[in-house]
Amino acid sequence: MAKKDKENTASETSAKKDKKEKKSEKKQPNKVAKWFKDLKIEFNKVVWPTKKTVINNTSVVLAVVVASAILVGLLDTGFLGLMRLIYQQG
Repeated sequence: MAKKDKENTASETSAKKDKKEKKSEKKQPNKVAKWFKDLKIEFNKVVWPTKKTVINNTSVVLAVVVASAILVGLLDTGFLGLMRLIYQQG
């Protein structure tokens, strides 16, 4: 009788393993679908800037880029003049 009990539990255990494997196979597409659902939820939580804010931030960035370019150009011109003075006297 003990052998039959062991055989039954062994077959039940293998049946449970088969069910778990089938569930894990089924979960793969669900994980991807869940990821996209979560992604959509997160996008809804994002506070998107207004058109006015985007224009304001863009103008600030462009102003800083232009000012930096002018500063670098002036420094370059200054150093070029300094190098010309050094090499003319040498």
